[in-house]
Amino acid sequence: MNDEDVKAVRAKYDLSIVCQGDLKACPKPVRTFEEASFPDYVMDSIMRAGFKEPSAIQAQGWPVALSGRDMIGVAETGSGKTLAFLLPGIVHINAQPELTRGDGPIMLILAPTRELAIQIADSFKTYGRHTKLSCVTIFGGVNQNPQVSKMRRGCDVLVATPGRLLDLMQQGHVRLGGVETFVLGEADRMLDMGFLPDIKKIVDLIPPSRQTLLFSATYSEDIRRLAGDWLKNPVKVEVAPRNTVT
Repeated sequence: MNDEDVKAVRAKYDLSIVCQGDLKACPKPVRTFEEASFPDYVMDSIMRAGFKEPSAIQAQGWPVALSGRDMIGVAETGSGKTLAFLLPGIVHINAQPELTRGDGPIMLILAPTRELAIQIADSFKTYGRHTKLSCVTIFGGVNQNPQVSKMRRGCDVLVATPGRLLDLMQQGHVRLGGVETFVLGEADRMLDMGFLPDIKKIVDLIPPSRQTLLFSATYSEDIRRLAGDWLKNPVKVEVAPRNTVT
């Protein structure tokens, strides 16, 4: 796309982009799933789901995430944020050597609630079903033993609530030294629920060379500070409120 095409796509989706330095350094958005250059095993799942075109956060979020850059994604609940980080993550991890028993995770996704963690894991099962990648979900309120057993087998993707993750880390059941992509989902809800101290402890144990993707429905001053502390030269993609996407 030329510059005018890029402006037209961003205008269509009501996208506001902040990119340190030259805005042209920000990866261009995509208009179709094909332009995102996803492999066939991802495209098959997208087509089976019946989606017609990317949502706003996906149109710009996919190119940024696939480029390896840190990103702040601001969009309403129901806008398609889960696939904005999950599909690039699946592509990245599937290109890595297969894990051995007890290794992983390569991708860590923090979610504020058990319900959202399960929803993200279900999406992984749908869109990663044509791969050999494994996903483990851990959250509180249930017996931890089955979760510990799954972690011992190793996992490519770990979806977790902060409290239970910190508990299992302190017990030596989870190590984060191999994390290459860290996703903080619904960051505003995380702060509202008082998870910031736990998240800080977790982030301190993730390699600083990681890619960090922070998603939030709002962009408050507290979120700005988090982004400033944890993200390196991020691209901020903000979607103006509009009808949500299921």
